[in-house]
Amino acid sequence: MKSPLNNDTIVALSTPPGTGAIAVIRVSGKDALNICGNIFRTKKHTKKTDLSALKTHTVHYGEIAYNNIVVDDVVLTLFKAPTSYTGEHIVEISCHGSQYIQQQILQLLIKHGTRLANAGEFTFRAFLNGKFDLSQAEAVADIISSHSATSHQVAMQQMRGGFSSKIKVLRDNLINFASLVELELDFSEEDVEFASKTELAKLVDSLQSIIEKLIRSFELGNVIKNGVPVCIAGRPNAGKSTLLNALLDEEKSIVSDIPGTTRDAIEDEIVIEGVSFRFIDTAGLHNTSDTIESMGVARTYEKLKQASVVIYLFDVHELSSTELQKELDDLKLHMTDAELIITGNKIDKEDIAYTKKEFANFKDIIFISSKEKQNLEELKAHLIAFFDKKSSNIPETIITNARHVEALQQTFNALVCVKKGLGKKLSSELLASDIRDALYHLGLITGEVSTDDLLQTIFSRFCIGK
Repeated sequence: MKSPLNNDTIVALSTPPGTGAIAVIRVSGKDALNICGNIFRTKKHTKKTDLSALKTHTVHYGEIAYNNIVVDDVVLTLFKAPTSYTGEHIVEISCHGSQYIQQQILQLLIKHGTRLANAGEFTFRAFLNGKFDLSQAEAVADIISSHSATSHQVAMQQMRGGFSSKIKVLRDNLINFASLVELELDFSEEDVEFASKTELAKLVDSLQSIIEKLIRSFELGNVIKNGVPVCIAGRPNAGKSTLLNALLDEEKSIVSDIPGTTRDAIEDEIVIEGVSFRFIDTAGLHNTSDTIESMGVARTYEKLKQASVVIYLFDVHELSSTELQKELDDLKLHMTDAELIITGNKIDKEDIAYTKKEFANFKDIIFISSKEKQNLEELKAHLIAFFDKKSSNIPETIITNARHVEALQQTFNALVCVKKGLGKKLSSELLASDIRDALYHLGLITGEVSTDDLLQTIFSRFCIGK
């Protein structure tokens, strides 16, 4: 990605590609006002408009025209540097959503001196111009991709600097001590101590405790960001695919009376009361000599280990309570610490009173009919109850980014070295090296320390126009 310091003026379509009611074209750079002014004129004027004479954060109605040919009536919004998203001059042109119009305006802007923006380049410029630190910039992408109330709330909290402020406190505390340790190196021949090793040990303990809590929060943060993984497991023809289709309210999985129809995991997401759940329909659990089915069963066991919730679905016609218990015992051998929801299916074909009596020993069992969509709300309520229990103690700051977790773990490891060095009474020079290592990894999170490769990787994941 080219650096904004090269003074290019960039342009991109900020709304999704395709035909819609309107489209928004964004321009950013030092020449944005002049370039856009060359092709924009208000209804009161027949000549180009001097955008530099207009106030920032104002909206103007006019038309895009070139060589007296009007391309479209538009609304132009003006954001002057430095009080804009990128810190540069920004002009946003809202035009009609015709793809032809979009391309005509883009081509005019390119002809007058802009270039097409790279993925994430607007936010990249905002980062380099001090509008965001790196973790806040990453949160912008999370907000765009958020698909539930909880993921949106966490991303907003991070974009507004909640996580950044926590990291800044950690880093500032460590920098204060690092400066004192470094000062000792300048007076090493005089055998003086500026940094109390006892206080440094207390600080390291405190920092490690905070970092451990942040790392632990990632388990929940990852679920919030990517959806709660829910594995639907059971024998062939228990109705797993029908249940998935009923929950999604669409024919996502093939449903057939032929056992073994589902041979691979099928995934999709739904949002229930603001919480995203990622449902996984798996191959039926059974012994088989069919090579493809065997591979499907093996993948089911893999999904069981990855799931936060396992819905074990069984046909109430086929199993007795004794047989169900045996299947559950076998199932638990392949699970980690996932929540298990035992679900009896096909109650529309059964005497419900008899069925409830047969399986009375199973706590919190749910009886449903996937085909008739009976009692699905009770199943959804169980899923929400699980999430509420899991998130009852959501910390004020929560980690959702794997890169941040890795950096925090490296910081923790460096602090372990500092602690060991204090115990062994190592020289200030060696302690300073380990403290610098901890500061380096903390700096990677917010961007105080960065590399071109790191920035390229992060911002390339953004959409064009953001």
